[in-house]
Amino acid sequence: MQPTLSFEQAPPISVPYRFFLTAPLFGAAAGLVLAWLGPAALDSRWAPGALAMTHLIVVDFMLQVMCGSLLQFVAVVAGANIWRPRLVATLVHPLITAGAVFLASAFLLEQQLLFLAAALAFAAALGLFLTVMAVSLLRTPARGMAIHVLRLAVFGLLVTVVLGVTLAATLGLHENLQSVWSLLTLINVHVAWGLGGWALMLVIGVSYLVVPMFQLTPAYPLWLTRLLPAGLLLVLGLWSLQLLPGLGEAQAWQAGVLCAGMLLAGIYAAATLWLQSRRRRRQAGVTLVFWRGAMLSLLALALSALLFAALPRLGEHARAPLWLGVLALPGLFLSVIMGMLYKIMPFLNWLHLQQQGGTVTTQPNMKQMIPERAMRGQMRLHFAALALLLAAVVWPALALPAGLTFAASCLWLEWNLVGAARLYARFRDRIRAAAAGAQASTQS
Repeated sequence: MQPTLSFEQAPPISVPYRFFLTAPLFGAAAGLVLAWLGPAALDSRWAPGALAMTHLIVVDFMLQVMCGSLLQFVAVVAGANIWRPRLVATLVHPLITAGAVFLASAFLLEQQLLFLAAALAFAAALGLFLTVMAVSLLRTPARGMAIHVLRLAVFGLLVTVVLGVTLAATLGLHENLQSVWSLLTLINVHVAWGLGGWALMLVIGVSYLVVPMFQLTPAYPLWLTRLLPAGLLLVLGLWSLQLLPGLGEAQAWQAGVLCAGMLLAGIYAAATLWLQSRRRRRQAGVTLVFWRGAMLSLLALALSALLFAALPRLGEHARAPLWLGVLALPGLFLSVIMGMLYKIMPFLNWLHLQQQGGTVTTQPNMKQMIPERAMRGQMRLHFAALALLLAAVVWPALALPAGLTFAASCLWLEWNLVGAARLYARFRDRIRAAAAGAQASTQS
């Protein structure tokens, strides 16, 4: 059973918009870091530039949009009563932003105090956010697999935050974890939960609702909706066993668990592409193309990981993890996020204008909120940047054009989103002025 949409539960439009309008700027910052550092940023996954870029994308692009979306999505889709959403956003948004700046700067400058500052900022911001989300999702009367998977995603974020704060505090204090866990083991588990247990789980949960609704496809098969979250959770649990003493060095079983996770991801991508091929509307909108690109990236990621497992000499190359990282971050997650932003912001504009009494004056429809030409231009630039980033992993001399193109794509996205927000503000003011004028005429 699909959850009932509760539009009256939607938080003020300023709650998600502050997250949405901040996020692309940090994607642009990641691109500029790559352009500035050049090939040195692509030496390996451990290069300071690579770590800084990764966290700029993961923490302050992806996390910003996902937090803003959840505050909206949980209220509308789950009908949940979120505790004081404006206050939560006011506290969480600047703390996440500051934490991301501290963390990226810590990797680039190798300053211990910045790691500690990042750990404190994230612990405070996400501790509050997770508490509010958990209470809301546990109390909601809504049922369905989408709600169940959202709860699992919030749990995945909790595990990711605990491991990430532990890592940042360890780097800040220069303490040695070797007596309990190796630093590499903790990083591997942190990455798995962050990308699989939080980001991918959230994409899966959201797709159960938005792919059939917005893209006019058949619903996901019931067996698949149950298999994916359960299988992913099982894989992550098995992967986390390497934290136990004596299991961290067992490479064979870890490779088997990794392959199982990649097979699940590949099945999800293939199923989504198959559903999209059966959609009722033939014309492909921007959001659909972004989703297709994301699923193709996920399929390429799964196949690449399986190839690296089958050919260890290839998988052990220093830049192999960077190849997987580009497919996962700009390829999969940012493509989904960009596509959804182009659907969410016009809808929120329309919804909140209607709630303010939009019949008083003429207002644009959803297709006029962001020009189609601007969205398609930005989309093409994003996929061009993705191709250049993949090429730069193989030929690091392309780091400069790849970084600049990616930064330009993120700035174009920001321009489009700001334009939508300004359009909303303009028509909101017209509605208020028209209502005030009508009231004055009545009184006179």
